[in-house]
Amino acid sequence: MASGAINAESQRAQDALEPFRALMAQADARIELARACLMIARDAYPELDVAHYLGALERFGLQLRAQSSDRRVEDKVIALNEFLFGELGFTGNVEAYYDPRNSYLNEVIDRRIGIPISLSILYIEVGRRIGLPLEGVSFPGHFLVRLRLRGGVLVLDPFSGGTPQSEDDLRERLARVVPKAATGGVAIEALPLEQFLEPASHRQILARMLRNLKTIYRDADETAQLLAVLNRILVVTPEASTELRERGLIYQRMECWQPALADLASYVEREPDAPDCEEMRMHVMALRAQCARMN
Repeated sequence: MASGAINAESQRAQDALEPFRALMAQADARIELARACLMIARDAYPELDVAHYLGALERFGLQLRAQSSDRRVEDKVIALNEFLFGELGFTGNVEAYYDPRNSYLNEVIDRRIGIPISLSILYIEVGRRIGLPLEGVSFPGHFLVRLRLRGGVLVLDPFSGGTPQSEDDLRERLARVVPKAATGGVAIEALPLEQFLEPASHRQILARMLRNLKTIYRDADETAQLLAVLNRILVVTPEASTELRERGLIYQRMECWQPALADLASYVEREPDAPDCEEMRMHVMALRAQCARMN
């Protein structure tokens, strides 16, 4: 494909992101998490019917409300666990953890299987429909869910069937993923857990899910899907310089010169002290020369 056609295709891809941009332009609390996830899934499933899957979540909520409308908060959590992980059979995918389908909400709903973050999104969305104000937690190495109670905070693991997490459980998780050198000499058992249990914003949840997909598609060298994911990340977190550089290098690999120049020049401007800044300046010089030859 000629570079002009590639550049036009790149522009079409950016134009297709407009509904997602409009959703992300809202205040964080107004972002519909499930809708945003399904929009992301359209990159892999262009014909995906967003309304159908939002309807499935509504039906889950209606079924569960009929069973738990008058219960206490703690009883609603038990009912949510029994409904999702018992009656409907949702489970964590331990055998094919890095299957990209685990990160697409439509596939999670259809296949009844996912990873911590996608099952947590499902858990939050169905829980919200029965009056549970659940929040995501970007815990190191394993996404979790929290619920504020009068006596404190209940932390739950949807990947393990909504199991409540004790302080010992959480510290054991930290010990597995946090290097001792990163704690400033403080023992894991002495670290204040509160700093790891802050609620994640909707944008932070979406960014973490997208970065999971980025890693999967980069490792598999699936350039088209990787580019689509990077486009979404840069809508959710426009300040993400690392992803801007990565997208620019992908565009350059694809001989999509003008978008590559725009991304890498912006990266150099944003990160003048980055260790790779001089290397990226060389790329920018080469791209400017290439674009000049095209004119």
